[in-house]
Amino acid sequence: MMMFGLYVNDGVPPFGTIVLHGMVRDEHGKKMSKSFGNVVNPLDWMDKYGSDALRFTLARGANPGVDVPIGEEWVQGSAKFSNKIWNATRFALMNGATIEGELPAADEMSVTDRWILSRLNKTVAEVDAYYDDFQFSKLSEALRHFAWDEVFDWYLELSKTTFFGGGRGAEVSGRVLGEVLDVMLRLLHPVVPFVTETLWTALTGRESVVIADWPADSGFRDDAAEREIELVQQVVTEVRRFRSDQGLQPGQKVPAELALTGTPLAPHEAAIRQLLRLQPAGDGFHATASLPVAGATVALDLSGTIDVEAERKRLTKDLGAAEKEKAQANGKLTNEAFLGKAPDNVVDKIRGRLAKAESDIERITAQLAALPKG
Repeated sequence: MMMFGLYVNDGVPPFGTIVLHGMVRDEHGKKMSKSFGNVVNPLDWMDKYGSDALRFTLARGANPGVDVPIGEEWVQGSAKFSNKIWNATRFALMNGATIEGELPAADEMSVTDRWILSRLNKTVAEVDAYYDDFQFSKLSEALRHFAWDEVFDWYLELSKTTFFGGGRGAEVSGRVLGEVLDVMLRLLHPVVPFVTETLWTALTGRESVVIADWPADSGFRDDAAEREIELVQQVVTEVRRFRSDQGLQPGQKVPAELALTGTPLAPHEAAIRQLLRLQPAGDGFHATASLPVAGATVALDLSGTIDVEAERKRLTKDLGAAEKEKAQANGKLTNEAFLGKAPDNVVDKIRGRLAKAESDIERITAQLAALPKG
């Protein structure tokens, strides 16, 4: 077991140094050693990016038995994460996030509220187990994924229509958001102590997160809500990908018809339109592209903004790749010699590739058929 290779000039490890199992390497893969002259003064990174950024970087790298290449870009990424926590909490406080009072009953919450609470409690259980086992790298990644990918990128964005609409719905979501941030900041505190202390006291009005109770899994789960929000994410992700492929700017508004009736996506139309910058279809609407996804259809009028022939070529190329992937997967799954030797997990992986290829072929074929003729 070796100390992480960041030392001040007198060779004494700084306060709070994380102990790693294994040799640490620099960003070029070279072992960090005073004799090599390639150790880094942690005070330089602390001054430039902050103590929280350095601490979170070290926690992410604390993976027992693994040589960890630590570079300045890691600390830069951690600093962006700290800024994201700060900005998201500021937005939440401006929109009524609170920890006052009991959580509303589940039947008062939106599907989005129930989804994030379900994900929160699963994260509490997962991270708590990692803390008990001193798996700092895994707990840091789990917390970063939950905070950035689920709370900041999805829950806050999906809830904006609710917050901006006001009323009881905004009050309920404000209480749910307060609960999520309260628990999330307490979970993050050991690895991001300074930002979380400031934000937690601002959110709660209490003395210090240091003396707060450790979060507990309340047992709340809503798998149905998780599946429903996954469908919303599929639609938003697919349409965003399409928009990007067409060279559209993220903020560029596009007229669209959403065929969501009869699907779990129907209640989320306002949020989907806001996230994708989709305007209602007005007079003269003409669908130039139709995207079937998650059991629904999103028809877009990209007149004057899309090169139909270029899109047809792109889709044809994607279709060929999907058909090739299907043929390769089918070839292996029909090969008795291969099936007799391959482990079950390998066979299952190939079956998954086949299923995805078939789904891609169906989706791309429908997109090609929807393109204007000419």
